[in-house]
Parts: sequence; structure tokens; C-alpha cells
Amino acid sequence: MALKPNSADARTRSSIQIFIVVGLCCFFYILGAWQRSGFGKGDSKALEMTKHSADCNIVPNLNFETHHAGEVAPKGYVTPFPWPKNRDYVPYANAPYKALTVEKAIQNWIQYEGNVFRFPGGGTQFPQGADKYIDQLASVIPITNGTVRTALDTGCGVASWGAYLWSRNVIAMSFAPRDSHEAQVQFALERGVPAVIGVLGTIKMPYPSRSFDMAHCSRCLIPWGANDRMYMKEVDRVLRPGGYWVLSGPPINWRNNYKSWQRPKKELQEEQQKIEDVAKLLCWEKKHKKGEIAVWQKRVNDEACRGRRDDSSFCKAGEANDVWYKKMDSCVTPYPDVSNPEEVAGGKLKSFPERLYAVPPRIASGSVPGVSVETYQEDNQKWKKHVDAYKRINRLIDSGRYRNILDMNAGLGGFAAALDSSKLWVMNVMPTIAEKDTLGVIYERGLIGIYHDWCEAFSTYPRTYDLIHAHGLFSLYQEKCNLEDILLEVDRILRPEGAVIIRDEVDVAIKVKKITAGMRWKLNRSTVIGHGEQTWKPCAMICC
Repeated sequence: MALKPNSADARTRSSIQIFIVVGLCCFFYILGAWQRSGFGKGDSKALEMTKHSADCNIVPNLNFETHHAGEVAPKGYVTPFPWPKNRDYVPYANAPYKALTVEKAIQNWIQYEGNVFRFPGGGTQFPQGADKYIDQLASVIPITNGTVRTALDTGCGVASWGAYLWSRNVIAMSFAPRDSHEAQVQFALERGVPAVIGVLGTIKMPYPSRSFDMAHCSRCLIPWGANDRMYMKEVDRVLRPGGYWVLSGPPINWRNNYKSWQRPKKELQEEQQKIEDVAKLLCWEKKHKKGEIAVWQKRVNDEACRGRRDDSSFCKAGEANDVWYKKMDSCVTPYPDVSNPEEVAGGKLKSFPERLYAVPPRIASGSVPGVSVETYQEDNQKWKKHVDAYKRINRLIDSGRYRNILDMNAGLGGFAAALDSSKLWVMNVMPTIAEKDTLGVIYERGLIGIYHDWCEAFSTYPRTYDLIHAHGLFSLYQEKCNLEDILLEVDRILRPEGAVIIRDEVDVAIKVKKITAGMRWKLNRSTVIGHGEQTWKPCAMICC
């Protein structure tokens, strides 16, 4: 005969079961929250990946399109046209400013047509187009054979000069102020042309000495003869020995144009004479003057200017690259020493593209402490490998989708060199707190870049870069300023649909991942790897 169940025992068993179920639910909820926070998850991946290869595992078919929320972009914002169409056309909604279409209407700068701006390639000094203007310069300056690769455009307007130099394989660093015309630099970057907000004022330009093969001013309204001629002296500092300076517009050809310029004849004559005098002091030789265009060439060394060697106006040794927040000098930057009258001061460069991987003179001469020819070559091989991996992970790289690329901690420029393509350009940033100043090396490779402190805002408009790369940057700055502030600046300058590649130490990468989750970035891939049991070598964390 079966026993009748005890109701008290049944109730006890039921209570125990409920307690166990509730306990398990709480445990898994806490575990899930812990893993989602980024802690534990990253460590487990690191331990797992330590057992495997040093290369990043490649996850195919990742989607890098349209990951920003709609509210990030202005109303009507659209993906920029691919190069070279975006050189000539910019969607109105991406930069909705019409002032230039009125003020510069007769000068062929910009026209508003329906829902786009059209850039005919004109300028104040070249209303027939930048191409014809560049053809005039090319009759004097070796623009087409790779001798001239890097150029500086002061007071660039909408950067048509730099835009049309691209087809000649010349890359121009353009700058202009944010003035009454509105957003000239934003237009330049929307067109896919390198540019920053800047002006020749009282502070040195954020570029190293002997950077540019050519400098240019087309009616840029800079008073070259004023302030003890220090603006021309600053151009001389960044101009490579043998480089060219182009000046078009006032006061060139003042005898024929003073009436149309509505300026006194004597005033223009004096301004012209001041320019001629300082050019002689700087050891520049006038190579050409026709119409409103004049071209000077900086001599390759100081041997042709022996008479100025005892001049007390020379800057002190070691000041040429000390530029961050340093006042512009009225002194003259001396040439590096040479051993014979034919030698190029600072070292002769090969023509581009050969110079991209040739050993830069600053490395060959041992001017960069801790960087040898061997380490330079090893760095190049490393970045070729990394960029190949990036392209396998994100197939939009070098597809024409990404035009404006920013490397926040450029090192020797290996990332930019490995990416070299007619479809894109890289702004190489040298952090002012970096252990080694290698920006001069980057320019000797035929690349461009700028000094910057990432604890401050970058000199650009919002939504101006398609792809941003940060290698070791957050480790470098974690004791200097808040990582959140740097990431917010990255978010400001990144285009909707843009991508970010972050390579850093494991613990720093985990911190960054937590912050970006709160910024509504979508993490497409987070991989951390190690070599050995003690030394961690992180792979890539890619966000977009």
C-alpha cells in the first residue's frame, strides 16, 4: 500500500528548487554583465590567442558600411563621391555654405548647381583653370618627373591648385584660415584634398625643416615684406634645398596692374623690393618672371652665399624643428653643412616614387637617434604585413571608398607608404610628445604630415576623414590626458560610415573598447594576441 506523501516535505523540496533556479539566474546575469563590460572577455581572448599564431585571424564578410547612427550626420548628408569625381563635385548637404558662390562667382572658384557644388578648377590668379596655371609652372619647375613631390599652398582657398597637382603625382599640404568666406578648408577636404585650418601669423608652421619641394602663394594676401620679413624666412625654413617658391599676384608685375589693384604705385614698388632683398638674403635665385608669376629657387647649399656666413641673423642650431607653440623667428635657418660645392645640404632625394622606400637621408646620416637603416627596413616590412591584414579584414580600403586617411601616430610613415595609392592620401601626424621626431623622415619619403598634440583639437572641420589609424597612441597619452577626450575628437573628425583601426597594448585596448561602446561605435572586430607568457604584442582592434 502506497504511503501518502507528506505535504510539508513537498513544500520544502519546492522551495529548494526555486532557490536554486533563482541563484543560477542571478549568477548568469552577473557573469553576462561582467563579460559585456569588456573585463574577462579580453583576458580570455588574450590567453586563447597566446596559444596560436602571431597573426590576426581574418573574419570574412564584415560589413563596414553605415555604422554611425543617423543623428550623427547633418540632414541630407550623403557619402562623398569617389575620387576623382569629388575633386569637381561636392554634395551641398555635406558643406551647406553658399557665400563663396557669390563672392567668388567671377573667379570660377565654385558654383552651386542643384544639390551639389561644382568646382571648375579656377582661382583668383587662374580663372582659366588650375591645369593651365600648373602647365605654366611646369615650364620652369620639374613638376612631372618626380623631382617635385611635396608642396605647400599658403592661403589655399578651396585648394584647386592642390587638387589638380594630384594628377601630376604631386601631393600638396594646403592651408587657409576660417574667415568670412566660410569653410574653405572643409570644401577642400570634401573634395579629397589634403588641407588644414591655419594661417601665417606669429607661430611657426607645424612642419619640420626641409619638408617641401615647392611652396606656393597665389594672391594669398600674406604681407611677405612685413614683420622683418619673417614669413619668407619661415617658408625658407620648411623649403628643401633646391626647392622652389612661387608667388603670383601682387606685387608681381605691379607696373601694369597697380591701377586695377587699386593700390599706390610706390607702395607696391617698395613691397616688391623687400621681397627681392630677403630672397637674396635667403640665398634664393630668381628663375622666372612672366606676367603675374615669379619663381625663385632655393640654392642647394650655402656655398653660393659665402658673403652671408658671418651674418648674426642666423637661428641657433637645433631650433629648426622646435616649432610647437614657438613664435616665428626673424632669424634665418642655416643650411646643413656640406663637404663640396655640389652637395645638396641635408642629402639628395631620389625622384618619386623611388624615394618612398629609399633610405631617407636623415636616417642614412644617423640624424634620428635610435633609428638605423636596418630598423627602417624592418619597419617597412612590418607595415606591409599589417596593411595586407587590414585590407583582408576591411575590403573597402583602397577600393576608392576611403579617400582621406589619418594616421594619428605615424612613426616612420610605414603605414602610409604601404597604403600608397592614387585613390587615397594619408595625413601623417607626429605627436609632439613622441619619443622620436621622425616627421622629417616622412617628408623625405614623399609623404606629408603635421605635428600635433592629441590633448587638443585637431585643425580640421567635423566629418573630414574616412579612415583613422591609431597605433600605440592611447598608451602614449594615457598619463597625459583623458582617453575619452581623444576618442571624442576622433569621433568629431570621422565621417559617418568611416572606420577606425586601433592597435595598442591589451589593457589600453580594453579601456578604449569600453569607451567606444558608450559612444555608439559598432565593434566589428576585437583581437588581442600575445607572444610568450610575459610580453604582450597586441594585434588589431577595428571599430567603426
